[in-house]
Amino acid sequence: MKKIANGQHIIQLFERFSPKHYALEGDKIGLQIGTLNKPVRKIMVALDVLEEVVDEAINQKVDLIIAHHPPIFHPLKHIRTDDPAGRIIEKCIKHEIAVYAAHTNLDVAPGGVSDLLADRLQLVNQKILVPTYQDPLKKLAVFVPKDYEGDVREALGKAGAGFIGNYSYCTFSSAGIGTFLPLENANPFIGDTGKLEMVEEVKIETIFPQSIQKKVIQAMLKAHPYEEVAYDIYSLENEGKQLGLGKIGELEKEMTLKEFAEHVKKALEVEKVRVVGDLQATIKKVAVLGGDGNKYIYQAKMRGADVYVTGDVYYHTAHDAMMLGLHVVDPGHNIEKVMKEGVAEKLTKLCAEENLEVEIIPSRVHTDPFKFL
Repeated sequence: MKKIANGQHIIQLFERFSPKHYALEGDKIGLQIGTLNKPVRKIMVALDVLEEVVDEAINQKVDLIIAHHPPIFHPLKHIRTDDPAGRIIEKCIKHEIAVYAAHTNLDVAPGGVSDLLADRLQLVNQKILVPTYQDPLKKLAVFVPKDYEGDVREALGKAGAGFIGNYSYCTFSSAGIGTFLPLENANPFIGDTGKLEMVEEVKIETIFPQSIQKKVIQAMLKAHPYEEVAYDIYSLENEGKQLGLGKIGELEKEMTLKEFAEHVKKALEVEKVRVVGDLQATIKKVAVLGGDGNKYIYQAKMRGADVYVTGDVYYHTAHDAMMLGLHVVDPGHNIEKVMKEGVAEKLTKLCAEENLEVEIIPSRVHTDPFKFL
């Protein structure tokens, strides 16, 4: 039987793949309106929280909006219900709709905005464009009775431990003898109170990123048969997984800049794009960064990009790109709308794994303020 979801549980699942510590310093993320301490039966994923989006949520009987762009980005001096910003807050509160924002943390998260855009453009050999975060690695060593070695190793792998490059479930085991003496109030799985016990045990060692430490330890403890589990956690000097803004990759086949601009329009579902550069130039290596990517044109050039796909390109930034010999395709800020379907699919899968009775839908309101005539 499916369980009714609580708002806090939903956000815990969401933050498994887009935790707050991925966000750039000072970013306005997290719960912005309402409360998560309530049942949540329907969630809407939105790019922007405009009044039309809130009206859509009301009509759809939504309990929680997960948005990419924070509706409250600058400090509010007042909340007036006769202006648009105030009406948004008023409607959300009246209809008990909570609003949670995931901005730059969702940009850099695996499977987030940057990955979704690069995948839409069909880039291969993808790498981070602008590194912003590195998840430190740790090592777990746990002592397990020999007959339960497989159970604990399986639990650790399922929890995400043991990933090294393109390999998973990486562990090392060494055999030995464990000793313990159960005291008066103990309830030993093996042995008797007051008697020294010697048991054939296996020491399992594996690594994991620090961000999933709690999940890994919980999985290990659940699979382990002992009342008191002996384990060690070590910090490592090894470099962890790097995350960051944007992606750089390659097209499978070269295109002219003109052909690539048409490819961008089709892949990202936009009517028009602005283009900087020679339309007959050859394009192979592509950098892409959702939203406003003006300050990263130099990183794109240094990484060897032939073209940089980003939004909100300024006049003088376009001149700088021309002088650098970097082509630019600007499909607008609104291309980040790819997150609506992407997040809805990912969160739906996580909720299904938890057997939660919740429906997750992408917003259908078009929030791009620009029209091309």
